Amino acid sequence: MKVTIKDSVLRQAAAEGMDAFLAAVVQAVKQTAGGELTAESMQQLTADQITLWGYDILHEEVMDGGFIQLIYNGYGPFFFDNPFAKAMRLWGLNEFSKVLYKAKNLYDERKDDLTRERTDEEFMALFENNEEFDELDDYFVENEEDITAAVACYVDDHLDSFVEVEAD
Repeated sequence: MKVTIKDSVLRQAAAEGMDAFLAAVVQAVKQTAGGELTAESMQQLTADQITLWGYDILHEEVMDGGFIQLIYNGYGPFFFDNPFAKAMRLWGLNEFSKVLYKAKNLYDERKDDLTRERTDEEFMALFENNEEFDELDDYFVENEEDITAAVACYVDDHLDSFVEVEAD
């Protein structure tokens, strides 16, 4: 699927910093694909576009509630049954990739328990009963800026794999 972004939008976002730059590219991908990451929209996107959108989701979920929230909200299969960790390694994020593989191992061991329907109180107990995720959550929070910068650098270096820049 051809995803386009206006040159002025991209330049303005880049001037605001890496977060704005990534947000502009992700927004262009989302908008072109219909706004929701579904099996149908993924068929229309490139692997790099899907991976970037995935990182955006992971970033939001893990910063808000850690890997447990990411899994409980239904994203476990997307991140851990697909080669997302490998994609991060190929993008140059080796340490982050290792953290994702650790999260995958925990997910594989506990997915039935982590994904079953729960009350709010039971959901909060997941954090106490799965403390092994704390180390992974802490790694992401402590290194989020560097991880996001590396993602932004990859996107910038391979921009044509994500969007086509249109002149204004």
